[in-house]
Amino acid sequence: MTATKTDAPVTAAGGGPPKDTGPEGAARKERLSGLVQQHGALAVLVIVSLVASFSFDSFATGDNVGNMATSSAFLAIVALGMTFVIITGGIDLSVGSLFALGGVLAAWGSRHGTLVALLLPLVVCGGIGVVNGLLVARSRLAPFIVTLAAMLGARGLMLALTDEGAETYLIGKGSFLAELGQGTTLGIGNPVWITLALFAAGAVVLRRTRFGQHVYAVGGNEDAAALMGAPVARTKILVYTLSGLLAGLAGALNAAWLASGVTILGNGMELEAISAVVIGGTLLTGGLGFVSGSLVGVLLLKVIQNIINQIGSLDSSYQQVVSGAFLAVVVVAQTWLGRRRRLL
Repeated sequence: MTATKTDAPVTAAGGGPPKDTGPEGAARKERLSGLVQQHGALAVLVIVSLVASFSFDSFATGDNVGNMATSSAFLAIVALGMTFVIITGGIDLSVGSLFALGGVLAAWGSRHGTLVALLLPLVVCGGIGVVNGLLVARSRLAPFIVTLAAMLGARGLMLALTDEGAETYLIGKGSFLAELGQGTTLGIGNPVWITLALFAAGAVVLRRTRFGQHVYAVGGNEDAAALMGAPVARTKILVYTLSGLLAGLAGALNAAWLASGVTILGNGMELEAISAVVIGGTLLTGGLGFVSGSLVGVLLLKVIQNIINQIGSLDSSYQQVVSGAFLAVVVVAQTWLGRRRRLL
């Protein structure tokens, strides 16, 4: 008896096509998982925005879009700093209080000129960020505890400066600081331009510089990063300093936009920033993250808030419910995608 050859393809059990289990199939699946993780929030943002545009006449108007963009700018700046922190595997709970403190310091300093109004919040909030970084990196304290203490301390300092919130410092109309927050360029608010410039710079730093490589390395595996010669402690100090600086800057710009240092702002902003960063594809465990994703996460949260306002019959607390649901879904999806990529 002689054996015969056949050119028919080998099929899987059940008669279906052969499973794509080779190296090419694994690489394809890994790329697909990466694309979903990086651009999934953008796809949701586009879909939600399109649905809202057809559902509400005033959603896609120039005024509404401009207001959403400007109000998103301040949270986006805070989220930018939070992105660097979370990629290293840390967390910063002090940014909400630093945002409020930065606004009060800018309004108080505006009496002594625009330069003082801008530098004072940067110096103070950046200094608090340095302390956070030193305690986390050198003393090896838990970031949650360190930044929680900084949150309480910054809030207490802000209340002390404002006599327990009884005094509100105003920013004079017509000043350069007020123009920076309230003015427009090419029909777009100045805070939006500043935010876009900061995100462009942040993307370059994170993707194209040695510091950015160290940020990813520390978040991926701190011990391995140290063995490779990465300055682990210095990297942690720098990311917490950057987070404090950006939170203070966002507070100063917000004060310029409102023409006053409002003391009640910033409550819960740290949770909004963390939510936006995670929704944008940055892993809470560190080692993977995208600056552009954080911006998309902020915009998605603001669009949801605007839709709830457009409905009118829903309480604003529903925004927190929807945001929490989004965050839960994203974290579950990230965990699932992470497991699949490790198995491939």
